[in-house]
Amino acid sequence: MSPGAPRVLVAGVGNLFLGDDGFGPAVIARLGEERLPPAVTAVDYGIRGVHLSYDLLDGWDELILVDALPGDGPPGEVHVLAVSEDDVAAAPAAVDAHGLSPVAVLGSLRALGGRLPRTVVVGCIPGTVAEGIGLSPAVAAAVGPAVRRIRALVSGAAVPAGS
Repeated sequence: MSPGAPRVLVAGVGNLFLGDDGFGPAVIARLGEERLPPAVTAVDYGIRGVHLSYDLLDGWDELILVDALPGDGPPGEVHVLAVSEDDVAAAPAAVDAHGLSPVAVLGSLRALGGRLPRTVVVGCIPGTVAEGIGLSPAVAAAVGPAVRRIRALVSGAAVPAGS
């Protein structure tokens, strides 16, 4: 690791058994095929919200959360959104041990004695979150562009103000 290099956690979240909700794990799997800078760690958390909460207590400088992102727009559209303390201040502090609400996980950090690192979400508009394994064609096609966005973020370890 380079001296002074920010420690970055890239956390893929989502349920592979719910179609496009498996976007985060699919992106992490693709990142696993590439060499990342030494200060960057990519982990597939799936639906293990408690695991992510406790890992965030390890003093990460930056967090890139990768997930299906509800919103208007065509399936497969990738967005990068900055997250601040204000965004998660109203989140419930309780984390469900059997699921993952990213907002609840981030909101729980203060109650656990941690702090929110500089955070962005690299999200993709899902086409379907119905039961079933595998991404829709539009979301599968968004995995590569999401990986490129993440690589750009970690190359300078800069978190954008929003996009």
